[in-house]
Amino acid sequence: MHGTLEVPRDHPAFAGHFPRFPVLPGAVLLDEALQVIERERGIDLTQWQIASVKFLDAVRPGDALLLEHAAPDGGVIRFTILASGHSVGGKDRTVARGSLSRSAAPRAAP
Repeated sequence: MHGTLEVPRDHPAFAGHFPRFPVLPGAVLLDEALQVIERERGIDLTQWQIASVKFLDAVRPGDALLLEHAAPDGGVIRFTILASGHSVGGKDRTVARGSLSRSAAPRAAP
């Protein structure tokens, strides 16, 4: 599945990160991606946990962001976030990738 991440170029997080080189903090990028995955997959993310995430490149104001996420496979949802804008050679850049895994069911008390 593909979805777009809408992060306005005047998002307040850009202001403090960093003077003269504004970038979107990874926590904000991840939160935006999780909201899209939850909505598009129709799942309750309280039943899932972040298994891994790697931030590979900076997201700058004006970057167009595309989220690709695969259907759960073996209890895992893999995702990739691509950005266009501020790229060399006009190619999209992978800015983050990761996976979510289904949370283990809580154990019954002995």
